[in-house]
Amino acid sequence: MFATLMPLFDEHLAVKAFSLFAQRENFLLNPFLLGTGSKSGIGQIDGLDVIESTGISTLSDKADIFVSVNDISLFADIEAQCKAPSSRIVILIDNSVKPEPVFMDRIKVLRSKGYRFAIRKLFVADFEQYRELLKIMDFILLDYKRIDISKAKIYFTKLLPNLKLVATNVDSQDVFDELVKEGGYTLYEGDFYRLPVTKGDEDIAPVKVNYIELLNIVNDDDFDLTKAADIIGRDTALVVSLLKMVNRMTVNGGITTIRHAAAMLGQKELKKWINTAVAAKLCEDKPSELTRVSLIRAKFAENLAPIFEMAGLASELFLTGLFSVLDIILNKPMDEALLLVRVSKQIESALLRGKGQYAEVLDFVKAYEVADWTEVSRRMVIKNIDMGRVYDAYLDALRWYRDIFA
Repeated sequence: MFATLMPLFDEHLAVKAFSLFAQRENFLLNPFLLGTGSKSGIGQIDGLDVIESTGISTLSDKADIFVSVNDISLFADIEAQCKAPSSRIVILIDNSVKPEPVFMDRIKVLRSKGYRFAIRKLFVADFEQYRELLKIMDFILLDYKRIDISKAKIYFTKLLPNLKLVATNVDSQDVFDELVKEGGYTLYEGDFYRLPVTKGDEDIAPVKVNYIELLNIVNDDDFDLTKAADIIGRDTALVVSLLKMVNRMTVNGGITTIRHAAAMLGQKELKKWINTAVAAKLCEDKPSELTRVSLIRAKFAENLAPIFEMAGLASELFLTGLFSVLDIILNKPMDEALLLVRVSKQIESALLRGKGQYAEVLDFVKAYEVADWTEVSRRMVIKNIDMGRVYDAYLDALRWYRDIFA
């Protein structure tokens, strides 16, 4: 199984939903599945077992989850496969589901149970043919490049006023800003929020300077626990977070000083906690999804270390994933950002030039998170990697992310 989450934003860059993209088989190893076998597993909806095995709160506390089905899996027993509240699930269909009674009746049954629906892969020429089906949809996903939104607004406002429009494949911040300005869309999906920064001249905010100083201290080969503790003490939120975590780890609690807490954790665990906590703090003035991307990349990369026969480099891979969005966090090109944050030459090579063994894992993580299953499968075949181990590594990263914010 492959599975990943893609965020859908509102006009304020708040994450309102996730699309859960899943694929049960590695088609490069099983090419026959690309034909008639592609709809095998008639009773299974890919992705629902992710929700069931991790809990919907692992994916999101509040956001809706869009789950894809086809014309066959639409008739699967959804309730038996997933105990998550139906009010949180949006069933995403495509043009394989026709505006015919057999499909519309099934959708009406599921709507009566609280499920909502979205549709994708429709062209403008399809709208009239699908009008009766669109009347029982909650969302329609539209590729903004193929749609004249000014005309689409007139059509949908007049004939389907309750249907929410979702712009897909939004590929730059400028495009996002323009679409928001034009209006008409409710949600936006695409890579626009995590594109590399190519230029930036903003000064670093003083609070971020403090965080960067802390990162540089703990990423030295043999850092001073006392000095790190003193810098943590400058930030109330970090102090509270550290003391809470350490007191949960001890039998009797009662640890009240930063230096004591740092000593309790030791260098290795304090370094990992600081890198995680500080990365989240540095992202606070950015879309919340950037924090999730940074931290899940970090943990996923760490989990992949033994799978890529790099178990001894797990902590370095964690940092590679964590700092892979450093340019966006600091609003500077990556080469300038890395002048501020001290990392190893191997991490620098991966982040700046895409070279070295760390880059191999980071590229895999990036392909996985955007559901580029062909590229993921290709790399797994080359490295003889088991699909189940990768899937488990990703689920563990999701659970870890949930737990650190619990």
